[in-house]
Amino acid sequence: MVDRQFAEPHVAALYDPLCGRESRADLRFYLPLVMSAQAVLDIGCGTGALLKWARATGHSGRLVGLDPARGMLDIARTRSDVEWILGDLATVAWDHEFSLAVMTGHAFQVLIADDDIRAALAAIHAALAAGGVFAFETRNPRAREWERWTSQNGTDFVAADGTVVRFETTVTAVQGDIVRFTNTYTSAVWNRPESSHSILRFLRAETLSALLDGAGFVIEEQFGDWDRSPVADMSPEIITLARRP
Repeated sequence: MVDRQFAEPHVAALYDPLCGRESRADLRFYLPLVMSAQAVLDIGCGTGALLKWARATGHSGRLVGLDPARGMLDIARTRSDVEWILGDLATVAWDHEFSLAVMTGHAFQVLIADDDIRAALAAIHAALAAGGVFAFETRNPRAREWERWTSQNGTDFVAADGTVVRFETTVTAVQGDIVRFTNTYTSAVWNRPESSHSILRFLRAETLSALLDGAGFVIEEQFGDWDRSPVADMSPEIITLARRP
């Protein structure tokens, strides 16, 4: 569920240096959920940071990472005691095999149309055993985070090979709850920049609740930030734990 630009190994190699485990509050939130579940499906697992962390912490059950970007999975596969699968929810199916499914890194927001969301939720519902939980987050549209992406001056980070890389985001269009933007990576030692164009949907809480209800999920908890504070008008996140009855 990551940007398909990450299918390219050169770009995929930039993800962990930019979005490393140590800086990610979302992974710290999800790790206890993973550790308490016997069988876990990570949808849009990227480089596998969450599942690798769980295994390193002592998880002894089944861990499965699913991602459509080959470059990201090549990095994930440096750890072989996790099942890594190239694909997405439209190409792979499971039959009530997991007690927990997660989507981290705002991967749920790449599902744009209602029909796409319904299809994904149906596939996740089918993958979960009775009583299983789907845990994920979306950015709260009321906080309008995209307005800060372009105004910020970018981020410099050091790639795995020691190269200093600059990362910048430019929002190109906002239409209703759809935001289009371009991510650009540049370095003084590269011949050209690397760019990717992305689209995200910023779902309102009411719309999200209706879609989950229609897919047969029951929302157990929702939080407005990674400290488990309640959802408020200007909360940055809508973090949802939804159970399959």
